[in-house]
Amino acid sequence: SWSMGAKITIDSATLMNKGLEVIEARHLFQMDYDRIEVVIHPQSIIHSMVEYIDGVIIAQLGAPDMRVPIQYALTWPERWEGRAGTRLNLWQLKELTFEAPDNTAFPALKLAYEAGKEGGTMPTVLNAANEEAVHAFLRGEISFPAITEVVKRVLDQHRPIKNPDLEVILAVDGEARKQALDLMARDVC
Repeated sequence: SWSMGAKITIDSATLMNKGLEVIEARHLFQMDYDRIEVVIHPQSIIHSMVEYIDGVIIAQLGAPDMRVPIQYALTWPERWEGRAGTRLNLWQLKELTFEAPDNTAFPALKLAYEAGKEGGTMPTVLNAANEEAVHAFLRGEISFPAITEVVKRVLDQHRPIKNPDLEVILAVDGEARKQALDLMARDVC
């Protein structure tokens, strides 16, 4: 719905961006992964929803423009006036639709949930392998389906380290990137 740049556009197409957001939400809100649900909303009007124990859902709606959330992140706790054209016109909305994600068609989302639940260094490996695979795809070196296959194979090779410090995280990140590049160089995916 808006220009995000090549890398994030591909992450959006594989649903890896949603998987990474699930891991982020888990850490930001200290929620179990089983309580975080991804809902596909093609209009990009609803940016987040919270369901309370009584079943009521509160949603944050806004124009499909990431400049407003970025502005709020930079000015929090204040809210500054939005740019012209960033206001959501409810009268012009025709409908809001929602879909469940298809884990068969989009296996990256399932990989992200699994890596997040495993914890430790697994989310680091997920992210590092994904970054290398997406960049290879953008260079025309691998196919679109190979992105997720590379990530899966690198995750499968990794033995997670629980409670890593920064030094370990950086080392694991580097090793996961090397493994992804080696896999792609051997044309395994």
